[in-house]
Amino acid sequence: MDRQRWIVSEDDAGERLDVVVAGLADVTRSQVQRWIDDSRVLINDTPGRSSQRVREGDVVAASPPEPLPSPLAPEDIPLRVLHEDADLVVIDKSAGMVVHPAPGHSGGTLVNALLHHCGDLAGVGGVLRPGIVHRLDRGTSGVMVVAKRDTAHHALAAQFHAHTIEREYRALVRGLPGADSGRVDRAIGRHRRDRKRMSVHSAGGREAHTAWRVLRRFHATERTWLSVLPETGRTHQIRVHLAAAGLPIVGDPVYGRGSKTPRERNEAERLLSRPALHAVRLGFSHPTTRERLAFEAELPDDIGELLDALDKREAR
Repeated sequence: MDRQRWIVSEDDAGERLDVVVAGLADVTRSQVQRWIDDSRVLINDTPGRSSQRVREGDVVAASPPEPLPSPLAPEDIPLRVLHEDADLVVIDKSAGMVVHPAPGHSGGTLVNALLHHCGDLAGVGGVLRPGIVHRLDRGTSGVMVVAKRDTAHHALAAQFHAHTIEREYRALVRGLPGADSGRVDRAIGRHRRDRKRMSVHSAGGREAHTAWRVLRRFHATERTWLSVLPETGRTHQIRVHLAAAGLPIVGDPVYGRGSKTPRERNEAERLLSRPALHAVRLGFSHPTTRERLAFEAELPDDIGELLDALDKREAR
């Protein structure tokens, strides 16, 4: 990348070097720190230090490294885009799409699709998961936000870490809860025997909180349609917590086993090829404008058809 050069203004005088360069170059301070560690940031032709205070008239120069090329190939995979601007893109992920490449899924992922759609994600959040701020499980559909710039990635990741992101899911579960709402406050960690699974019985699990509310009970089939609000973002959190509460998600092949409720009683449910879980709403503050935004993803056809079938069964 081209060398960048600035003269410190009166407004920036007295600030730390890393803060000034991050603002002028529109990158994160962690990036600037790496540049400084590699002697890529000079102040008056001398390698600078992060904590060094700049003075008015100082000449600051930065020589950013070339972004690492992504080893992933762009693929022309259709995306349902809900919103897009210079900083981010919000998409409605379809069920069955893996978010990023992993063993057994080297292509056909959301990242491959994003590289084709955006074309300029090199190095944003890491070369193996460019732009990815958060994930949805392969079988989960719904709204996701992806960063197009490293500063946006940093700002959005900070909101997820601070739990200021608004997230709402819809889930069809087995069982009829006696209460109209509830919550699960149980730590989640790796299963003691199966490391691909998560568990609330794991030693050293991480704090996790999930609230839920009943939207509809289907008494004939002992199923319940829930609104689910995860307050933290652990791997498989909603699936694990609802199963631990005795309300496993319909169609979940991992955490839906061993249910004491009746087996599927209609063809639509037997044909569902994934957990009946959908990310319906996502709200966050825009990383640049700070405007509060919220996006919703319509219920996909497979879950909609299943709910219609349950409605018909209920009306008999």
